[in-house]
Amino acid sequence: MRALIAGNWKMNGLTEDARSLAGALKARAEGAQLACDLLVCPPFPYLALVAQALAGSRIAIGGQDCHSTGNGAHTGDTAAAMLRDVGCSYVILGHSERRSNHQETDAQVRAKAEAAMTAGLVPIVCVGETEKERNADQTLAVIARQVKGSIPVGMEAARLVVAYEPVWAIGTGRTATPADVVKVHAEIRRLLVGLVGEGAEKVRILYGGSVKPDNARELLSQANVDGALVGGASLDAEAFWAIAESA
Repeated sequence: MRALIAGNWKMNGLTEDARSLAGALKARAEGAQLACDLLVCPPFPYLALVAQALAGSRIAIGGQDCHSTGNGAHTGDTAAAMLRDVGCSYVILGHSERRSNHQETDAQVRAKAEAAMTAGLVPIVCVGETEKERNADQTLAVIARQVKGSIPVGMEAARLVVAYEPVWAIGTGRTATPADVVKVHAEIRRLLVGLVGEGAEKVRILYGGSVKPDNARELLSQANVDGALVGGASLDAEAFWAIAESA
């Protein structure tokens, strides 16, 4: 399957930053022959702007979260249908920063994934252990709990992406070893068989956690690594493009 290289811009940049970054990526994409799909997930206020800036390119747009219901009295939240309406085709769900900063539970992430699927979006469901859990040798147990609790049973494999992001590696400059990544991704693939059935091999499993141009090729060459969810490096067009070329 084609790898997916997704950029999570998080809460960074202003209007001109978003326009400039999108423009730089579009310029690089013109006439390029990449062996992967590209996705960028800007902050909510700039989704429409970035969608317009990338119009005509093959770079997809995604949101960084969505609400579990279609509409209503949910001040400050965004419905999956709204994301779809402004041009999104993906949405990141259950990122560790949401789980930690907003106390999101597996059940809430699962409800959001169901809402995303209903709206026609592909959910990117994030899972990952903390450093404390890793040191206690609980990595696989945490991953199993999050995968089983966060992904709706029976989801269409082609419309689901899972991202393994060890919390201790996000924004720290530290990266899981290839052996660690292979072990966790293999476990995720095994767990997916019980959730989506025989189509489990079609689910793209991304690695995230301090992915950079100098480590991308090694990480992306590992078994069951079908792309990357890129944080800080996605804010630099040259670095993000170099990661995409590594796929």
